[in-house]
Amino acid sequence: SHASHAIIETMSRNAGRSWRSFDPTQTRQDPAVTALPCRILGLDPGSLRTGWGIIDLTEQGEHHVANGCIRTGGGALASRLSAIHDGVAALVREYRPQEVAIERVFVHRNPDSALKLGQARGAALSAVWLPGVEVHEYAPRAIKLAVVGTGAAEKAQVAHMIRALLRIDSPLGADAADALAIGLCHGQARRLRGLGASVA
Repeated sequence: SHASHAIIETMSRNAGRSWRSFDPTQTRQDPAVTALPCRILGLDPGSLRTGWGIIDLTEQGEHHVANGCIRTGGGALASRLSAIHDGVAALVREYRPQEVAIERVFVHRNPDSALKLGQARGAALSAVWLPGVEVHEYAPRAIKLAVVGTGAAEKAQVAHMIRALLRIDSPLGADAADALAIGLCHGQARRLRGLGASVA
């Protein structure tokens, strides 16, 4: 196992598809998509750092559970990908999320960077596959729009809004903030589906 290669930094607090393509008619066939409570794992994969965040979605709203960053360090790409897989698998075993939200692949200016990002994303996704666990994908602009109100928001704005919306008083790393933003975007999309189902 390469789990020792990954440093999982954790900060805890005891307290599919883009939402813009939401089709409320689909929720009538699968009421489970709006069932509460629901634990969401947000992932922001990278070949050197993979941010993660856990959110509990309840009738009262979204609640921050934990967040952190899997740091793979240097070394061969294969070793880093194994560390990402093992780190995410450990998170799934510990927190038992019912749903996973991840950023959709986007076109990168640097082909080599895009390839590494895609491989890191694949390593993370392969670690979360379990029977009954659903994976949802969101475009970067949709995530920023859901959290900040503009698809062109900077990372600092995203982190600021995440700390405010989830009432996080402790420092928040950029990678973990992005992962929580992805999870929060999914939580809001889920609520939209619930509203669509309730009025259908």
